Amino acid sequence: MNEATISDGYVSEFVEKGFLRVEGAFSRHLAAECRDIMWRDIDGEPDDPSTWQNPVVRLGAYGQEPFRAAANSTRLRAALDVLVGEGRWAPLGGLGTFPVRFPSDMEPGDDGWHIDASFPGDDPADFMSYRVNVASRGRWLLMLFLMSDVGEDDAPTRIRVGSHLDVAALLAPEGEAGLPFMDLAERAVPATDHRPLALATGRAGDVYLCHPFLVHAAQAHRGVEPRFMAQPPLLPVPGQGPSIERPDGERSPVETAILRGVGRRLR
Repeated sequence: MNEATISDGYVSEFVEKGFLRVEGAFSRHLAAECRDIMWRDIDGEPDDPSTWQNPVVRLGAYGQEPFRAAANSTRLRAALDVLVGEGRWAPLGGLGTFPVRFPSDMEPGDDGWHIDASFPGDDPADFMSYRVNVASRGRWLLMLFLMSDVGEDDAPTRIRVGSHLDVAALLAPEGEAGLPFMDLAERAVPATDHRPLALATGRAGDVYLCHPFLVHAAQAHRGVEPRFMAQPPLLPVPGQGPSIERPDGERSPVETAILRGVGRRLR
Protein backbone atom coordinates (compact mmCIF):
# COMPACT_ATOMS: atom_id res chain seq x y z
CA MET A 1 0.00 0.00 0.00
CA ASN A 2 1.65 3.20 -1.12
CA GLU A 3 -1.23 5.65 -1.48
CA ALA A 4 -1.77 8.39 1.09
CA THR A 5 -4.89 6.59 2.26
CA ILE A 6 -6.02 2.97 2.09
CA SER A 7 -8.43 2.30 -0.76
CA ASP A 8 -11.38 -0.08 -0.56
CA GLY A 9 -9.38 -2.57 -2.59
CA TYR A 10 -6.59 -2.68 -0.04
CA VAL A 11 -9.10 -3.04 2.79
CA SER A 12 -10.68 -6.03 1.01
CA GLU A 13 -7.21 -7.50 0.54
CA PHE A 14 -6.51 -7.15 4.26
CA VAL A 15 -9.78 -8.93 5.12
CA GLU A 16 -9.02 -11.83 2.77
CA LYS A 17 -5.24 -12.18 3.20
CA GLY A 18 -4.84 -10.99 6.77
CA PHE A 19 -2.11 -8.41 6.29
CA LEU A 20 -1.26 -5.15 4.60
CA ARG A 21 2.15 -3.66 3.87
CA VAL A 22 2.39 0.10 4.38
CA GLU A 23 5.35 1.18 2.29
CA GLY A 24 7.39 4.05 3.67
CA ALA A 25 5.36 4.25 6.87
CA PHE A 26 8.34 6.07 8.39
CA SER A 27 11.57 7.38 6.95
CA ARG A 28 14.72 5.40 6.22
CA HIS A 29 16.61 8.06 8.18
CA LEU A 30 14.59 7.24 11.29
CA ALA A 31 15.23 3.53 10.75
CA ALA A 32 18.98 4.20 10.60
CA GLU A 33 18.83 6.23 13.81
CA CYS A 34 17.04 3.37 15.53
CA ARG A 35 19.63 0.83 14.35
CA ASP A 36 22.46 3.03 15.63
CA ILE A 37 20.86 3.09 19.08
CA MET A 38 20.33 -0.67 19.13
CA TRP A 39 23.90 -1.45 18.07
CA ARG A 40 25.01 0.07 21.38
CA ASP A 41 23.28 -2.82 23.14
CA ILE A 42 24.62 -5.59 20.91
CA ASP A 43 27.81 -7.48 21.72
CA GLY A 44 29.20 -7.09 18.22
CA GLU A 45 30.35 -4.54 15.66
CA PRO A 46 28.17 -3.40 12.73
CA ASP A 47 30.98 -3.76 10.17
CA ASP A 48 32.64 -6.93 11.50
CA PRO A 49 30.66 -10.15 10.83
CA SER A 50 33.22 -12.13 12.84
CA THR A 51 31.76 -10.53 15.97
CA TRP A 52 28.22 -11.75 15.24
CA GLN A 53 28.18 -14.82 17.45
CA ASN A 54 24.49 -15.71 17.74
CA PRO A 55 21.73 -16.26 15.16
CA VAL A 56 19.34 -14.04 17.13
CA VAL A 57 19.77 -11.38 19.81
CA ARG A 58 16.71 -10.15 21.68
CA LEU A 59 16.74 -6.52 22.74
CA GLY A 60 14.38 -4.83 25.17
CA ALA A 61 11.79 -2.18 24.48
CA TYR A 62 12.94 1.21 23.16
CA GLY A 63 11.15 4.50 23.74
CA GLN A 64 13.69 7.05 22.52
CA GLU A 65 12.52 9.76 20.13
CA PRO A 66 13.40 7.97 16.84
CA PHE A 67 11.37 4.94 17.93
CA ARG A 68 8.41 7.06 19.06
CA ALA A 69 8.50 8.97 15.79
CA ALA A 70 8.54 5.76 13.74
CA ALA A 71 5.60 4.38 15.72
CA ASN A 72 3.50 7.52 15.36
CA SER A 73 4.00 8.76 11.82
CA THR A 74 1.06 10.44 10.12
CA ARG A 75 1.02 7.80 7.39
CA LEU A 76 0.91 4.91 9.83
CA ARG A 77 -1.72 6.49 12.06
CA ALA A 78 -4.00 7.02 9.06
CA ALA A 79 -3.68 3.34 8.13
CA LEU A 80 -4.49 2.25 11.69
CA ASP A 81 -7.59 4.43 11.72
CA VAL A 82 -8.84 2.69 8.58
CA LEU A 83 -8.18 -0.89 9.73
CA VAL A 84 -9.20 -0.47 13.37
CA GLY A 85 -11.20 2.72 13.74
CA GLU A 86 -10.36 6.20 14.91
CA GLY A 87 -10.17 6.45 18.70
CA ARG A 88 -10.12 2.69 19.26
CA TRP A 89 -6.38 2.03 19.42
CA ALA A 90 -3.80 3.15 21.95
CA PRO A 91 -0.88 5.17 20.51
CA LEU A 92 2.54 3.59 20.95
CA GLY A 93 5.02 5.23 23.30
CA GLY A 94 7.80 3.43 21.48
CA LEU A 95 8.47 0.01 20.02
CA GLY A 96 8.57 -3.33 21.80
CA THR A 97 11.26 -5.96 21.90
CA PHE A 98 13.48 -6.49 18.88
CA PRO A 99 14.60 -9.95 17.71
CA VAL A 100 17.71 -8.96 15.74
CA ARG A 101 18.64 -11.80 13.38
CA PHE A 102 22.16 -12.39 12.13
CA PRO A 103 23.47 -14.45 9.21
CA SER A 104 24.31 -17.84 10.68
CA ASP A 105 24.53 -21.54 9.92
CA MET A 106 22.99 -22.21 13.35
CA GLU A 107 19.25 -22.64 13.65
CA PRO A 108 17.58 -19.83 15.61
CA GLY A 109 15.47 -22.13 17.78
CA ASP A 110 12.45 -19.80 17.77
CA ASP A 111 11.04 -20.36 14.30
CA GLY A 112 7.86 -22.33 15.01
CA TRP A 113 4.51 -21.40 13.50
CA HIS A 114 2.21 -19.66 15.98
CA ILE A 115 -0.41 -16.99 16.73
CA ASP A 116 0.46 -14.29 19.25
CA ALA A 117 -1.55 -14.48 22.46
CA SER A 118 -3.35 -11.39 23.73
CA PHE A 119 -4.67 -11.72 27.29
CA PRO A 120 -3.49 -13.49 30.45
CA GLY A 121 -4.70 -16.83 31.73
CA ASP A 122 -4.76 -17.97 35.34
CA ASP A 123 -1.20 -16.78 35.96
CA PRO A 124 -0.50 -13.34 34.42
CA ALA A 125 3.23 -13.93 34.93
CA ASP A 126 3.20 -17.06 32.75
CA PHE A 127 3.28 -16.03 29.10
CA MET A 128 2.71 -19.62 27.94
CA SER A 129 -0.70 -19.54 29.63
CA TYR A 130 -1.81 -16.42 27.76
CA ARG A 131 -4.91 -16.88 25.64
CA VAL A 132 -6.70 -15.84 22.46
CA ASN A 133 -10.46 -15.67 21.98
CA VAL A 134 -12.68 -15.16 18.96
CA ALA A 135 -13.15 -11.45 19.71
CA SER A 136 -9.36 -10.94 19.92
CA ARG A 137 -9.64 -9.58 23.43
CA GLY A 138 -6.72 -7.27 24.24
CA ARG A 139 -5.24 -6.89 20.75
CA TRP A 140 -6.17 -5.16 17.52
CA LEU A 141 -3.17 -6.00 15.34
CA LEU A 142 0.27 -7.51 15.13
CA MET A 143 2.66 -5.02 13.51
CA LEU A 144 6.02 -5.71 11.88
CA PHE A 145 8.26 -2.62 11.71
CA LEU A 146 11.13 -3.15 9.28
CA MET A 147 14.15 -1.26 10.63
CA SER A 148 16.47 -2.63 7.95
CA ASP A 149 16.04 -3.73 4.35
CA VAL A 150 14.69 -7.29 4.31
CA GLY A 151 15.07 -9.53 1.28
CA GLU A 152 14.07 -13.16 0.89
CA ASP A 153 17.35 -14.39 2.42
CA ASP A 154 17.30 -11.93 5.34
CA ALA A 155 15.03 -13.91 7.69
CA PRO A 156 11.73 -12.28 6.69
CA THR A 157 8.78 -13.30 8.82
CA ARG A 158 6.84 -16.12 7.17
CA ILE A 159 3.09 -15.62 6.84
CA ARG A 160 0.37 -18.12 6.01
CA VAL A 161 -1.88 -16.05 3.78
CA GLY A 162 -5.51 -16.17 4.88
CA SER A 163 -4.78 -18.27 7.96
CA HIS A 164 -6.58 -15.73 10.18
CA LEU A 165 -9.87 -16.94 8.72
CA ASP A 166 -9.17 -20.54 9.76
CA VAL A 167 -8.14 -19.42 13.24
CA ALA A 168 -11.37 -17.46 13.69
CA ALA A 169 -13.33 -20.61 12.85
CA LEU A 170 -11.30 -22.62 15.38
CA LEU A 171 -11.88 -20.06 18.13
CA ALA A 172 -15.61 -19.55 17.54
CA PRO A 173 -16.78 -22.59 19.59
CA GLU A 174 -14.49 -21.65 22.52
CA GLY A 175 -16.44 -18.55 23.52
CA GLU A 176 -15.13 -15.76 25.72
CA ALA A 177 -12.49 -17.97 27.40
CA GLY A 178 -10.79 -18.83 24.11
CA LEU A 179 -7.75 -21.08 24.07
CA PRO A 180 -4.29 -20.97 25.63
CA PHE A 181 -1.43 -20.02 23.33
CA MET A 182 -0.03 -23.56 23.03
CA ASP A 183 -3.38 -25.29 22.61
CA LEU A 184 -4.33 -22.89 19.83
CA ALA A 185 -1.02 -23.44 18.06
CA GLU A 186 -1.48 -27.22 18.19
CA ARG A 187 -4.78 -26.84 16.36
CA ALA A 188 -4.08 -23.89 14.11
CA VAL A 189 -0.73 -24.99 12.66
CA PRO A 190 -2.03 -28.18 10.99
CA ALA A 191 -5.33 -26.50 10.11
CA THR A 192 -3.54 -23.80 8.10
CA ASP A 193 -0.90 -25.92 6.41
CA HIS A 194 -2.75 -25.60 3.11
CA ARG A 195 -2.42 -21.82 3.04
CA PRO A 196 0.03 -20.16 0.63
CA LEU A 197 3.22 -18.65 2.01
CA ALA A 198 4.14 -14.96 1.95
CA LEU A 199 7.33 -13.32 3.19
CA ALA A 200 7.41 -9.99 5.02
CA THR A 201 10.09 -8.46 2.81
CA GLY A 202 10.57 -4.77 2.16
CA ARG A 203 12.64 -1.70 2.78
CA ALA A 204 13.56 -0.06 6.05
CA GLY A 205 10.57 2.10 6.99
CA ASP A 206 7.90 -0.34 5.78
CA VAL A 207 5.36 -1.69 8.28
CA TYR A 208 3.23 -4.81 7.94
CA LEU A 209 -0.15 -4.54 9.64
CA CYS A 210 -1.28 -8.07 10.41
CA HIS A 211 -4.57 -9.47 11.65
CA PRO A 212 -4.11 -10.73 15.23
CA PHE A 213 -5.11 -14.28 14.18
CA LEU A 214 -2.52 -14.55 11.40
CA VAL A 215 -0.33 -17.67 11.66
CA HIS A 216 3.30 -16.65 11.23
CA ALA A 217 6.85 -17.74 12.01
CA ALA A 218 10.44 -16.58 12.12
CA GLN A 219 13.16 -18.29 10.08
CA ALA A 220 16.92 -18.61 9.83
CA HIS A 221 18.94 -15.76 8.31
CA ARG A 222 20.82 -16.81 5.16
CA GLY A 223 21.69 -13.34 3.90
CA VAL A 224 24.52 -10.91 4.57
CA GLU A 225 23.35 -8.00 6.74
CA PRO A 226 21.64 -8.26 10.17
CA ARG A 227 17.88 -7.90 10.13
CA PHE A 228 16.30 -5.42 12.53
CA MET A 229 12.54 -5.61 13.10
CA ALA A 230 10.10 -4.69 15.85
CA GLN A 231 6.89 -6.63 16.35
CA PRO A 232 4.65 -4.72 18.78
CA PRO A 233 0.95 -5.37 19.23
CA LEU A 234 -1.59 -2.65 18.63
CA LEU A 235 -3.53 -2.46 21.89
CA PRO A 236 -7.06 -1.13 22.33
CA VAL A 237 -8.10 1.95 24.21
CA PRO A 238 -9.93 0.68 27.34
CA GLY A 239 -13.49 -0.17 26.40
CA GLN A 240 -12.74 0.07 22.67
CA GLY A 241 -11.38 -3.39 21.91
CA PRO A 242 -12.49 -5.63 19.04
CA SER A 243 -16.11 -6.81 19.19
CA ILE A 244 -17.82 -9.26 16.89
CA GLU A 245 -21.15 -7.81 18.02
CA ARG A 246 -20.46 -4.34 16.63
CA PRO A 247 -23.26 -3.27 14.25
CA ASP A 248 -22.83 -2.90 10.52
CA GLY A 249 -21.46 0.51 9.59
CA GLU A 250 -19.29 0.64 12.71
CA ARG A 251 -17.42 -2.61 12.18
CA SER A 252 -13.70 -2.42 11.44
CA PRO A 253 -11.92 -4.54 8.80
CA VAL A 254 -10.31 -6.51 11.66
CA GLU A 255 -13.76 -7.45 12.98
CA THR A 256 -15.14 -8.07 9.49
CA ALA A 257 -12.36 -10.59 8.88
CA ILE A 258 -13.19 -12.43 12.10
CA LEU A 259 -16.83 -12.72 11.09
CA ARG A 260 -15.81 -13.83 7.61
CA GLY A 261 -13.80 -16.64 9.17
CA VAL A 262 -16.56 -17.61 11.57
CA GLY A 263 -18.93 -17.74 8.63
CA ARG A 264 -21.61 -15.43 9.99
CA ARG A 265 -23.74 -13.44 7.61
CA LEU A 266 -22.71 -9.77 7.79
CA ARG A 267 -25.64 -7.65 8.93
